[in-house]
Amino acid sequence: MGRDILDKVLSGLSDKNIRFDDIKKLIMDFGFACRIKGDHHIFSKEGIAEIIDLQPLKDGKAKAYQVKQVRNLILKYKLHKEGENV
Repeated sequence: MGRDILDKVLSGLSDKNIRFDDIKKLIMDFGFACRIKGDHHIFSKEGIAEIIDLQPLKDGKAKAYQVKQVRNLILKYKLHKEGENV
């Protein structure tokens, strides 16, 4: 499942159709730690300056602009290269 979601996120063609649980699992698979405050899921990882703050939509999907932020972070730090087994 992880590779399919990674491919969808990296393609940028379906940002509005990514399930929140799927993007959360993808980020966790890359080794990010998560803390939750209200409906904010805040992800951080040692060696990465940025944090990722995600909130689910009422329909269970991720917000499109947040999917784009995750994609940009994956590409910037080349996480998709080190996580070939995701």
